[in-house]
Order: sequence, then structure tokens, then C-alpha cells
Amino acid sequence: MSLSVWFVVTPNVLLLDYAGPAEALRMAAELAGDEGRAGNGEPTSAMVLHTCAPVAQLSTSLGVGLGGLEALPGRLPPQSLLIVTGNACEAEDYARPEALAVVDWLRCAPRPDTRVASICSGALLLAAAGLLDGRRCTTHHSLIGALQAAAPSAKVEENRLFVEDGPVLTSAGITTGIDLALYLIERHAGAELAARVARRLVVYQRRSGNDPQLSPWLAHRNHLHPAVHRAQDAIAQDPARSWSLAELAGRAHVSGRHLTRLFAEHAGISVVGYQQQLRIARARELLADR
Repeated sequence: MSLSVWFVVTPNVLLLDYAGPAEALRMAAELAGDEGRAGNGEPTSAMVLHTCAPVAQLSTSLGVGLGGLEALPGRLPPQSLLIVTGNACEAEDYARPEALAVVDWLRCAPRPDTRVASICSGALLLAAAGLLDGRRCTTHHSLIGALQAAAPSAKVEENRLFVEDGPVLTSAGITTGIDLALYLIERHAGAELAARVARRLVVYQRRSGNDPQLSPWLAHRNHLHPAVHRAQDAIAQDPARSWSLAELAGRAHVSGRHLTRLFAEHAGISVVGYQQQLRIARARELLADR
């Protein structure tokens, strides 16, 4: 099922707030399109990205311009994902007419089935639009007090990478937008695709104690050894198969003894333990779908 993703940017947008999660989602769409196609030839689990703003061009935190922006849509497609990015100078920038126009738009644009997310100080725009009232949320650690003042009825949480409360997700500062994007990819298209995107981005899967539990499909992948990743990719693609050590070593292009050592050193788990973990995860998914 195709997912329509709408990034909302305002003047002086913090470029990494936008580019980090946007690249993660773009890569997910690219990888899904390359490997999964429906009977009509269309990509499966596709993500269609849009970047919109009250103006066609605006400045960024690095001084370069961002152009070719779409207008704020009058009506979002069903089951869209809306992502509001942050700014470099929140108080000054959020008093500008463009930001106020976004707040007005946010009050009426989301549908009942729209999932709304914010990166960093973008939570302040959600708060101004009333979208955080009564909800658990978070933002950059330097803006916790400002968010509490902007949304007095919200339950603002500190020391969190991101918080999900119903259809609203808020993330902490800057690079946590990538963590949030990987989580959204997993929710929409599965953990295997999220893991492949994380590998391409060369990022670690981070979670704090109260964040959503790390998927077993993403666990033990926060390393950079290509041979171990090749073996893990093979297991993930067919977890029900009775993989022998020799077969996996062949996929990894190393000896079986060496693969055993590499798994323990880099993945922190045995080859057999990793296979069992993914078999259990797959079995639970099948039971949940019944």
C-alpha cells in the first residue's frame, strides 16, 4: 500500500531535521520499488514524498535556499503521514507569517486517519495548533520548558528519542528524526526494510529505556562488519529455512569458523541464536495476523 508523506518546512528550517528523515524515507521507497512489485508492475510498500510550505522557496539553517516546494495541500490524501520539521531560531522564526500560516493549516489539515509527526522544535508548531493537548510528547532537550509552556495540558517527557501517543509522534533533537523515520518505515513496510535502510545510512539503532522496544529484526545489526550483515540478510530473507553454518558462511564469503567468531564479536549473539530469534519473531507475526 502506498504511503503519502508530507514534510512541512518553514523559513530557517534546520536542514538535518528535514534531510535526515527525508533521505531515510526516500531510500525506503527506492529499495521497496527495486525489490517488491505488484502484479500491475507498481512498487509495493511505496512511499511518495512531498515537501510543502506556505511559500515556494525559503531559507535554511545553512543559508542555502530550498526551492521547488509544494503549496500546503487543501486536503491530505487518506492515511497520510505528516512530518513537521524544526527551525534553527525557534522564537524568532515561529513568529513569522509563514510559520503562523502553518499553524493555522495544522488546525484543520489533518484527517482522522492522518499520522502526524514532528522533528525537534517542530513540536512547538504542533502545540500551537492544539495537536498535543492531553498527549504525551517530547522535543529537543533545550526546548522542554518551552513545550510545556506552549502545551500546558500535554505530558512532556524528557530523555526520549521519540514518543508515540495515538496518531501523533514527536521526536527529540535533530538526528532523532532518522530514528523516528526508521521506526515509521518498520511500521509501514516491515522491519527488514527498516534494517536495510539503517545499513545504507550507516546508523545505529538507538533506544532509551522507555522508547518503543527495538524490533528483533533490527536487533544485533548495530555493527559495520559486511560479512556478518550478509549472513544476517540471508537469514532475514528466509528465517524458516534450516540454514547450515556452511551455507551462511558461503553467503558471507568467509569460513564457518570465522563467521562464528565474527558473529560473537560484532553481533553479540551466536549464529544459531540469531536464527532462532528471527524464527520466533516471524512466528509471532504469523500468529498476530490470524
